[in-house]
Parts: sequence; C-alpha cells; structure tokens
Amino acid sequence: METQNIEYKESWRDEYLKWICGFANAQGGVLYIGLNDKGDVIGVDDAKRLLEDIPNKVKDILGIIVDVNLKRRNGKSYLEIVTEPYPVPVNYKGQYHYRSGSTKQELKGAALDRFMLRKQGKTWDGVPVPYLTVDDLDNEAFKYFRKEAIRTNRMEEKDVKVINRELLNKLRLVEGKYLKRAAALLFAEDPEKYVTGAYIKVGYFHDDADILFQDEIHGSLFFQVEKLVDLLTTKYMKAIIHYDNITRIDELPVPRKALREACLNAIIHKTYESNTPIQIRVYEDKIMIWNSGVLPEDWTMKDFLGHHNSRPYNPLIANAFFRSGGIEAWGRGIEKIFGACRAAKAPKPKYKHKGDDFWTIFNFKKIKSEVDEVLEKKKGNPQGATQESTQESTLKSTLKGTLKGTRLRIVEIILEKPTVTIPEIAVQLALNPRGIAKHISNLQNLNIIRRIGPDKGGYWEVVDK
Repeated sequence: METQNIEYKESWRDEYLKWICGFANAQGGVLYIGLNDKGDVIGVDDAKRLLEDIPNKVKDILGIIVDVNLKRRNGKSYLEIVTEPYPVPVNYKGQYHYRSGSTKQELKGAALDRFMLRKQGKTWDGVPVPYLTVDDLDNEAFKYFRKEAIRTNRMEEKDVKVINRELLNKLRLVEGKYLKRAAALLFAEDPEKYVTGAYIKVGYFHDDADILFQDEIHGSLFFQVEKLVDLLTTKYMKAIIHYDNITRIDELPVPRKALREACLNAIIHKTYESNTPIQIRVYEDKIMIWNSGVLPEDWTMKDFLGHHNSRPYNPLIANAFFRSGGIEAWGRGIEKIFGACRAAKAPKPKYKHKGDDFWTIFNFKKIKSEVDEVLEKKKGNPQGATQESTQESTLKSTLKGTLKGTRLRIVEIILEKPTVTIPEIAVQLALNPRGIAKHISNLQNLNIIRRIGPDKGGYWEVVDK
C-alpha cells in the first residue's frame, strides 16, 4: 500500500526522478519499480541495466546519492530505490518537488518560499528587513508591551526596562545590524509599509452577496488584537441583556474569551507572505474568521483539534505575545476556546482548512432576552394574540392616514417584529442604513415610535394614540 514514504511503479521512466526529488525534500522514502498499485510484483525488464543507470541519473540530475537494490519475489525481479531526507533543497531541472501524504507536488510561490526558509533553519518572521530601523518603530507599542510583560510576570522588570533595541534583542528580533520581519509587525505603527496585507477587514453581511457595513483595523499586531475584539463585541455582535435579581448581565452570542483566543490564533499564525488581510464575516447567526494559514507539515486537522505541543508558524511573533501575556506557550489555544464555549453553553466553533485557507466558524448561541420572553408569552396566549391583532389592525389603519412611503413601511415592519434592527430594516427595504436611521429619528421626534430598553437587547414600540 502506498504511503507518504512508499511509492509503487510498474516500470521505470526518467520522470520518476521527480518522485525521488520529492522524497529527498521531505522525510525520505522508497520507490519500488516492478510493483503494481497493490504492491504485487509484476517484474521489471533490464533490471541489471537499471541498477547502473538510475544511480547515475539521480547523481547527475538531482545531485544526490540513492541506494538502488535488486529484489526478487515469486521468481520475479524488482528494484528498491531508497532515498534519504536531505538537509538542503534538492531540485529537478530547476523544479522543487515535495512528497506530501501519498502524493507528489511541485512547490511554487509562497509554498516554495516556506520550504526554502525551513531548509535553511529559518522562519518567515525571522527574515531581516534591511530598511527597517528602531527609529521607525512605535513607542506606544513598546510601552504596551512593557506594561503587559510586567503585569503578567512573563518578564522581569530589569529585562523590560532597557532601551528599545536591547528589548528587541532580548526578544530575538535582531540579526546583526538588521531588525526582523516580526519586529515590523509587532512594533511598527504602520506594519503595511513593510508587509503588504498586514491588517484586518471586518464586514457585516446580510447574506454572502450583500454587505451592510464594514471596517478595517490597522497598526501594530498588539493593538490589532485589542481593537478587533472591542469592535466585534460592541458594533458587530448584539449582546442580550437580562438580569439575575438586580444584577444586569450582558451576554454575547460568542463567549468573549473564545472570540479573543480565535482572533489571536488568526493574527499570530497567519502566513503573512500571502499579502492578504485577515477577513472576518459577521452574519445575524454566525461569525466566520478567515486567515491564510498552514498546518505543520506532518499534521492533520485531527492533530490540530486534539492535544498537541505548541508549533507556531511564526515563532518570534508567538514568543512576543507570550512574553506580553497574550497567549500561553503550550499549544492549548483550541482547548481554551472549547472550554470557554462549554462554560457559556455555546456551540463550539467549526474549523475548515484547505490549501492556505483556514476558517474558524462560530455559530451564535441563541439567547432569550426579556423581550423575547414577553413576545413568546403573547404568541402562546390565543386571546391575547387576538387582542394584539385587533390593536395592530387599528394602528395600521390610523397610521395609513398620517404616514406614507418609507416611513409607513418602517412602522409596519416594527409592528411585525419589535426587535428588528436598523440594518435588518435596510435590507428589507433595499435602502442605505443611514437613511433608515434618519427616518427612525424623525418617527421618534413625531412620537410615532419609541425605543424601549437599550440599543442592544431593547425593542421598538409603536405609540398607540
């Protein structure tokens, strides 16, 4: 059976040098010549000639040495070509091939860059940036880091209260006279001057095609985390208000701890060489966080979701966030997200990974507010429902005599759903939310509608005159 380290071929072709190249660039492997896909021996012609030709071709074209062994089974000959993993990149006529799973792939673009860096013992965030100096960095980002590192006891005060360049050196963000890419992302006021796409886009969607409003978050990665979580929890997600005796409780549809950890994961583990921003889609019932990202080469999604050691794609960025108290260094991010969701009795997020696309999807927890409970009681009371229906009918008749056009439609929508939001009204009427907000304000000034409760968790009421 073919695996990551074993390949069967019925006869030899020179193009199979690509497979040997792929083994050398990965974890090594064995290529069998004279076996079918099931591993049954069918034999190979000119075995003795191939014993001499194959090692020479491998040496001349790939520049490496392999072991070629003659084997026999059931009276038939076949060849075993053993390739060891090589510490340096191996190419086939300028092409770099790599064995992944049971397939061979040619490395190109960002994947090739990652491979070449790994073979040199480097990571993407550790590459020096010749035109970046300490004077280009943001003192506010340094202040934030020092304060958090001391507060969380992740660094000693004497190690933090040094000049900026010395602090960068302690964080392994300096190589010779140059600063590394991680320094630009973590401490530059505008990281996009050095790394294209180092920002975050957030949009509120009615559906996959219609976006109602959007924002962008820029700046140091430290500040991006704080800005993003605040933006999502105050503008993009509606907290439901309820009370425990006299204590007011604001409950989000996604636990704040889980959301923060997911945002940190996207920012820290993003493959920044993709030059694309993190993109977050918020819907009425879910939030979808996308970042370009890859799993460690020997991991599956099962490994990612299970117990695992910390193997960050950007280890320098991860170390800085660890030193500032933002994350742990034990690979427990997913466990913390699941734990926060369990504690809040909210659905666990779903994860999707294909190629360089990595999605974290939170379906919103359904939370009943006091308004929902009142409305449900009305629906459950046939007599009350009849009275309400009669009242609504009378109101509509009265309003039609005083209102028309958009304002009348807004009031009718509110009568049908008192908890409706301005973006939802805008979608139904195919109008701009700002225009709807102006109509709402005018209706309030005319004392036709009024707001009961806060913006989040309250509802509209049509004034019965």
